[in-house]
Amino acid sequence: MLIKDIKYKDESFYVSENCNRCVLDIQAHDEPKNAPVIVWFHGGGLTGGAKHTPPQLLKTPLQSTIVVAVGYRLAAQPDNMSAKECIDDATEAVAWVFKNIGKYGGDPTRVFVSGASAGAYLTMMLTMDPKRLRKFGCDYTQIKGIIPLSGQCITHFQIRAEQHIGILQPTIDEYAPLFFANTPNLPPILLVTGDKEMEMAGRTDENAYLRRMLILNGHQDVTHYEIQGYGHDMAEPAYRLATTFIDKISPPKRA
Repeated sequence: MLIKDIKYKDESFYVSENCNRCVLDIQAHDEPKNAPVIVWFHGGGLTGGAKHTPPQLLKTPLQSTIVVAVGYRLAAQPDNMSAKECIDDATEAVAWVFKNIGKYGGDPTRVFVSGASAGAYLTMMLTMDPKRLRKFGCDYTQIKGIIPLSGQCITHFQIRAEQHIGILQPTIDEYAPLFFANTPNLPPILLVTGDKEMEMAGRTDENAYLRRMLILNGHQDVTHYEIQGYGHDMAEPAYRLATTFIDKISPPKRA
């Protein structure tokens, strides 16, 4: 099954703005029924990249999945959005999935949110900041699991650039996943990064600190894997960790 370019924003939005990116693809190996769902956000620094479906995510070791690949507006030409609006688009896409994925054979009670690099940052922001999904009539507690792959845990460097803050000036404000480490009742979290000596600008250490702060705030179901020998290009070996995590958190349902 492959259904491409489904609009996830209100129809009136498409009349007034350039939002060719505000669409999503739904893909599965077969015709799914009550399948777990992975909402996937691409990387690209919030200024580049395009929606795509990693084929490695279409099947876990134990079950088939539905992958929803999301396109969102970018903080660069031709979209020229603020990076903050990238987060809004990503959040609205997840809300759309909760409200509609049952029509496509997905189980709305088994929705996982994941992404790589900038997509991992979006994953954490929309799931850990409680007000975001509530704005669209959903709640972060509906999410079954959070799987950021090499995500930035401090304020994203594109947001810092828009605020004229240096790229190597660490900042933790309301646009940092770390800011929300005390959010109660978060779902299980799997953090995956590359080797700390090879990753981008301290990314592994940021994730390790996020894990520690989550635990100190009482969130016990959080794991961080550091993949030795890989840098920021660690998504390929991380996919198996992600699909195994899905089976652990949400094993196949009996027919």
